[in-house]
Amino acid sequence: MRTPSPAKTAPKGPTANAAERRKTAVHGASRGSSPPGEERAPKDRKKLAAVSKAATPRAKAYDPLAPDRIAEILKRLDQLYPDVTCALTHTSAWELLVATILSAQSTDVNVNRVTPELFRKYPTIEAFAALTPEQLEPDVRSTGFFRNKSKSVVGAAKKIVADFGGQVPRNMQDLLTLPGVARKTANVVLGSWFKIAEGVVVDTHVHRISRRLELTTQDDPQKIEQDLMRIIPREKWILFSHQIIWHGRRLCIARKPKCVDCSLENLCHAADKTWSTVAMHKNAKA
Repeated sequence: MRTPSPAKTAPKGPTANAAERRKTAVHGASRGSSPPGEERAPKDRKKLAAVSKAATPRAKAYDPLAPDRIAEILKRLDQLYPDVTCALTHTSAWELLVATILSAQSTDVNVNRVTPELFRKYPTIEAFAALTPEQLEPDVRSTGFFRNKSKSVVGAAKKIVADFGGQVPRNMQDLLTLPGVARKTANVVLGSWFKIAEGVVVDTHVHRISRRLELTTQDDPQKIEQDLMRIIPREKWILFSHQIIWHGRRLCIARKPKCVDCSLENLCHAADKTWSTVAMHKNAKA
């Protein structure tokens, strides 16, 4: 019988096991397997991309009504217009009421030209109450819509004398019973004279700029007021209106806003900006 060649003799015992392990390791390495103790990397690149995307924090969505944005707008308005007040010249609640009625579809500058002589000629509510609308018309003609305004002023005077003892009411409910008085006028009188924050004055400037700043998407003044009352702190309602009105006159002009000079510029995405460092939003418009 032939003795097997030592080279062909299969290893036995512990030596055989070690040889098999080496063989497996070599063959496995040739097939691209990971070294012992390491996990094999995923082969599907799409899965890798999905995992990476899920792990990457998403950019914060833009929210025009975010509290920090509202707070920053208010802060910058305070810096621009710290002590602004109503631009209508007046020395009493009645004079302010009349001036506000006359300011509809007119400018404060024009109204302030008319009222000094008007209040010199008719110094008391009772003097206005004694007039007919036709008698008042020549005195307020230059403010526009003078017939309706004359009816409102005389009618308000008569009601205040008859129902409120000659004193302008200091609450919203009673003010709204006066001819020619809607929420805007009532808010002006309550806020500027009585210092009562019952609402937010929404005039043409507030209407336009609050939409441009994306504080509201509404077009109706009462709905705009409700939106502003929800996001502006109550203690800021009176001053906020004055600040926006002054901002509308000085910088945020309707036809050609002075965006390059505006400290609110990088918070504003209005579609009609004349200069911008931020994205402009097509729906952010008056």
